[in-house]
Amino acid sequence: MADPVVCRAEEGRAAAETLPPDLATRPGEDWPDFLGPRRNGTSAERGLSFDWPEKGPPIVWQTKLGTGYAAPSIARGRLYHFDRYGDEDRLICREAETGKELWSVGSPTGYDDMLGYNNGPRCSPVIDGNRVYTFSAEGQLVCHDATTGEKLWAVDTQAQFHVARNFFGVGSTPLVWGDLLIVNVGGSPLDGPADLYAAQGKVQGDGTGVVAFDKRTGEVVWKASDELASYASPMVAEIAGRPWCFAFARGGLVALDPRTGTVDFAYPWRAPLLESVNAATPVVVGDEVFVSESYALGSSLLRVRPGEHGVVWKDERTRRDKAMLLHWNTPVYHDGFLYGSSGRHAGSAELRCIEWKTGQVRWSQPALGRCSLTSVDGHFICLAENGSIHVLRATPDAYEPVRSVTLVDDAGEELLVAPAWAAPVIARGLLYVRGDDRLLCLDLRGKKESGKTR
Repeated sequence: MADPVVCRAEEGRAAAETLPPDLATRPGEDWPDFLGPRRNGTSAERGLSFDWPEKGPPIVWQTKLGTGYAAPSIARGRLYHFDRYGDEDRLICREAETGKELWSVGSPTGYDDMLGYNNGPRCSPVIDGNRVYTFSAEGQLVCHDATTGEKLWAVDTQAQFHVARNFFGVGSTPLVWGDLLIVNVGGSPLDGPADLYAAQGKVQGDGTGVVAFDKRTGEVVWKASDELASYASPMVAEIAGRPWCFAFARGGLVALDPRTGTVDFAYPWRAPLLESVNAATPVVVGDEVFVSESYALGSSLLRVRPGEHGVVWKDERTRRDKAMLLHWNTPVYHDGFLYGSSGRHAGSAELRCIEWKTGQVRWSQPALGRCSLTSVDGHFICLAENGSIHVLRATPDAYEPVRSVTLVDDAGEELLVAPAWAAPVIARGLLYVRGDDRLLCLDLRGKKESGKTR
């Protein structure tokens, strides 16, 4: 197995790491990871204003984007976004509060989506101290210096682990846990088929379904599972006094010990269709784990303990009325209920609230497409896939809208256009939302600031 490409030697792993200078001037919480600091779509911010004027909250700054689907990540006053520009994947660092570009680094790409979707990155940057990790659509895993953008190490996961090409490339954002970077790789034997179509979906794994890398060097620490990769990102939680890692892989949920890679159990959960995928990140509450897909099976809630797991409830395969059918949007838990976009297609998808313990549907709201949610201060901020923004109260009693807005420029042209598929990001009182080709920063504390385009 090839070694990772190491671009700079480590100097004293035990030494205290130097963090980037803090550029933030506003109080509040950062958003350094996919789905936020807890990887569950929740923000701890308080005191935000949802009493917006008709035109929406103040636009602090905005910028055009390259090709891609990934949400930005934010830490210490810096915002990082990862997109494709021409034949180059580009990580760009900006001042989070002004949009001013600080640096940009690029690498060549030839990714071509098998099903005709866009050819840009799907994974959000992940910030850890003075490191930023990116994972491209063709499997280039790269660690950058967060202050300068310098490449510290890189691993071509497709080449090193013989990954059979997936329908939409790579879309599972890696997870930092302790000294590890845990990645849903999904490798296969060297002589295996080139892609899932060539294999008619029957690709054999080779024990590299989930791989943990040393986050500082890119060296492999452990490998686990024969499962192939999905588009769902891994999640770590503590249950019964020990850490658990949950990877919702192509064939179902893999539960393992992130310290060693030892697999506790695998729970098959995948529709039999060739082109079905698992894409929503598992939701963990206490000792229970929720998974869902949109192609046929729907959802299931498991209760786990060391050495055992049981089904709390699951959608019956023969029933058409499922509790929730998640496509790629990860649902958000709040006070005993789960809220998320149910449905495979834009025209039929609806926002739902279901009871966590039973799966019973409490309410449904159509016409938002395959929307994405972020929970904050007793509300949800909902980004519909057409680019409209909605605020609703987090209540299981009914769909209770507070504000809805479609942001436009001075000429009346919509600023966020479909597909708006990245979940809203909140950091230090600022809301960041992206459409197909634009990122907007909005002020949720009511402060009047300029809306300059950079």
